[in-house]
Amino acid sequence: MPDLINELKWRGLFHQATDENALREHLSQPRRVYAGFDPTADSLTVGNLVPIMLLKHFQQAGHTPVVVMGGGTGLIGDPSGKEAERQLRTPEEIESNIAGQRPIFEGILSFEGENAATIVNNHDWLGKLSYIEALRDIGKHFSVNMMIQKESVKNRLEGREQGISYTEFSYMILQAYDFLRLYEDEQVTVQVGGSDQWGNIVAGNDLIRRTHYVSRVALVGTTKDGDQVEVGEQIVTQQVSFGLTAPLVTKSDGGKFGKTESGAIWLTADRTSPYAFYQFWLNASDDDAHRYMKLFTLLPQDEIASIIEAHTQNPGAREAQRRLAQEITKLVHGEDGLQRAEAATQALFSGDVSSLDEATLNEVFADVASTEHSKNELAGEGVALVDLLPLTSLAKSKREAREFLSNGGVSVNGEKVGLEDRLTATQLLHNSVALLKRGKKTWHVTRWK
Repeated sequence: MPDLINELKWRGLFHQATDENALREHLSQPRRVYAGFDPTADSLTVGNLVPIMLLKHFQQAGHTPVVVMGGGTGLIGDPSGKEAERQLRTPEEIESNIAGQRPIFEGILSFEGENAATIVNNHDWLGKLSYIEALRDIGKHFSVNMMIQKESVKNRLEGREQGISYTEFSYMILQAYDFLRLYEDEQVTVQVGGSDQWGNIVAGNDLIRRTHYVSRVALVGTTKDGDQVEVGEQIVTQQVSFGLTAPLVTKSDGGKFGKTESGAIWLTADRTSPYAFYQFWLNASDDDAHRYMKLFTLLPQDEIASIIEAHTQNPGAREAQRRLAQEITKLVHGEDGLQRAEAATQALFSGDVSSLDEATLNEVFADVASTEHSKNELAGEGVALVDLLPLTSLAKSKREAREFLSNGGVSVNGEKVGLEDRLTATQLLHNSVALLKRGKKTWHVTRWK
């Protein structure tokens, strides 16, 4: 088996492990590894790519990834990283969110071959667990003193206004039970996640050790007469399960990773289009692009080093950002999504927006200012652009419109227009849209119905 730990360290995907040396030896044989995902939305954000990439690297190294969907824990809510109580979701919402997230894993992980990935739902066992069972068989192994020292609980207890409910306080116990059940039923021995999950992961390891691998060894002493007698006992534990976490990703400028002015970057096309996804990575800073290439692509070390070296020699070419955007868009959205994203990028750069298909056009201009107009206005000779521009975000008045048109600073569907030009129905793209642009970057979408 390859040295996966060193590979993860090089990529910046290793933060800490329960016992690094023992884990390294444990991974010399094929193992089953899991990461959990709570269905708080019908998609996942780029921040969730970290544990998914961990599973992908484990799979490429010969291990079997197990994705655990939180159909049960999602009904409770993980307090980790949260300053206030989560809003409880209905079972129907949870099931819908699980269905929305599932294609993400199916697209990135391999579900074929000897170490094919599997997806399970922890509601299958948590939903059958009675309260008495939870207290007797699980709760007795947890110290409240220990639990309140966990970062996710401690921060909330210290905040007078927030506090923490018994419901969220119990989340750690349920996630620990997940690991126990997966260990018993699926032979899973390794749990991975972000560094914010360290407390939950350690709790699961402890529960397995306490319930399965605790033994008592008699301590023997010698009397004055030389006789051996039992003088006590020693509790001996054996570690057979492991945890590994990756650092939480931040931007080099200290900003929150995965956030833009328009919101979070999602991993499904219905939330964030392949074009917007591609642009997010294309716009990364140089330092971030170098880090992200290690974190979020499957390119080998020597190729990444070569790309970074070429980018350092000629940063203006932005080769690192381009390869980063290509690799990760293809990983998440497939070859078709990458082609559409690159076609849209090229069309905007060249101005040849008329070549975009309707779906891609709507993706590219989804967040651009727009107005709706009656197609009846385009009858006959159409509408004068000097009259249309003040109705958009491109000009505040007819005087400004005349100035922009006279200076050749306006285009319609990529074609330069002048003061005397008009917009007609024959110019509409897909029989419904005209794309107006002022200068190099300021766009406005007019939709005609």
